[in-house]
Parts: sequence; structure tokens; C-alpha cells
Amino acid sequence: MRTLHHLWLSPFCRKVRVVLAEKGLEFSLKVEDLWQRRPEFLAMNPAGEVPVLVDDQGQVMADATAITEYLEESFPLPPMIPGDAVARAEVRRLVGWFDVKFNREVTDNLVGEKMMKRFLRTGEPDSRAIRAGRHNIHAHLDYITWLAERRTWLAGDDFSLADVAAASHISAVDYLGDVPWDEHPGSKDWYARVKSRPSFRAILADHIPGEPPPKHYADLDF
Repeated sequence: MRTLHHLWLSPFCRKVRVVLAEKGLEFSLKVEDLWQRRPEFLAMNPAGEVPVLVDDQGQVMADATAITEYLEESFPLPPMIPGDAVARAEVRRLVGWFDVKFNREVTDNLVGEKMMKRFLRTGEPDSRAIRAGRHNIHAHLDYITWLAERRTWLAGDDFSLADVAAASHISAVDYLGDVPWDEHPGSKDWYARVKSRPSFRAILADHIPGEPPPKHYADLDF
């Protein structure tokens, strides 16, 4: 069976998990304590980062973008990057928006500072970064609302990797209770639709020992 080396609150790992589930592919999870820098793990990915996917043939793939592209090419149905060349470019643009811009401005400042630093033993949280993340998230939620008001899903008519990437980052932040849903009902409506998909159930079932999520986290009618 495929094995995904991951961390619970990594949005990049969550993105791969959802894509695997959307495509109906069975896999097991292995939490990787990155701070240990296990030689066996570094042999699979010298960058020392998750996600890393080991397929059922023993082939190793690292990096969320590379893994999702591999899954899309190897298991094309249902498509996560659907449509013609222009539509696929829009999906990839939005994936980049959330994996780069949202991650830098929001996820790193909230999940990175409040949780990952402790898990990876890389220092104390920076209160300035946390304040910046809480400020920055509003512009991104406004953008999600703008997209959702004009399209069925973020990139167009079909659920796509753009929605998966956005929801993976937002779900990690939401686990900490740092998404101001009441101020962004349009984004909340879009996220409620994502949460209702069967592929997202495992994400909503995540519970980190000693760090429970807020009550609304797994509630489909939040």
C-alpha cells in the first residue's frame, strides 16, 4: 500500500491526502518527526521535508507539487486539473497563490509560529508574525469570496486542485481557531461545500494529542 510521510498540520501534506482520497487511492499515513532527521527519511528526500509519498511499487516522490502532478498524470480520473489549457493554467495559478502567497503571509505566520516551531523544536513563537498572519488572512478571504461569487468553484465550474490547495491551508489555520468566519460569509459558504466532500473527512477527523481543534472545526454546518 502507498505510504504518505506527513505532519498533521502541514497544508502541503493535507493537499496530497485530499487528492489521494478524491482519486479513490488507498494509502497509509506515517508521521515524520522532521527534527530527528532520520537517515532513512533523508535518503528518500534529502531536503528533509514532508510530504513524501512511497507508492505501492516502492517508488519515492517528494514535494507536494510533484506528487500531485504525478497523481494527476497516473490517475487522471477524476481530474484535479480539469479543462482546456487556459482552464488548467488558472487552476495552477491559484494553487501557486495559496501554496506560496497565502502560505507566506498567513500559514507560516499562524500555523508555523504557533504549532510547527514547537513540533520541530525551532524556537519560540514570534508574536509580531502571529499578528501579521491574523491581519493578512482577511485579504485572502475577501479574494476567495470574490472568486466564489463569480464561479462555481475557485478556478471555474469544477472542483479542482485550486480548491484543495486553498482548503488545505485554511483547514490548518482553522484547526487553531484563527479563521474569522463571521466576517467572511462568502468564504465560509465555499469552505462548507469543501468540508462536505467525502475526501475531506479524514482532515476533519485530525486530532493532535494535547491540542484539540475548536468545536466548529469538524462541523459541516458551522
